[in-house]
Amino acid sequence: MKDIIQTPDAPAAIGPYSQATVFGNLVVTSGQIPLTPDGTLVEGGITEQTEQVIANLKAVLAAAGTDLARVVKTTVFLADMNEFAAMNAVYETHFPAPYPARSTVQVARLPRDVRVEIEVLAERH
Repeated sequence: MKDIIQTPDAPAAIGPYSQATVFGNLVVTSGQIPLTPDGTLVEGGITEQTEQVIANLKAVLAAAGTDLARVVKTTVFLADMNEFAAMNAVYETHFPAPYPARSTVQVARLPRDVRVEIEVLAERH
């Protein structure tokens, strides 16, 4: 049986999906984009957008009873791989060493034409 995670501290799903699901001790988040909890798109570039995405992930993980320190895998989707270094500079300030496994890919387009989306797998406390 899986638990569904929903928190008002992160933006509501903009489609037919949950913010996260929990199966046993595994938390699987949906991709988070740089929307504030009220659904407003964050202005600015990749740095500001990455900060908001990570804030959203922290909120969803907290609602699931875990945190960034327990993330085992991330997937980062970028609209432009030329922004990898700037995204990575923000990312590494939030994820503690030893760092989780990660894949980073450039995609043709992201929802709401954002610059970045990140999803994670984490162990629940």
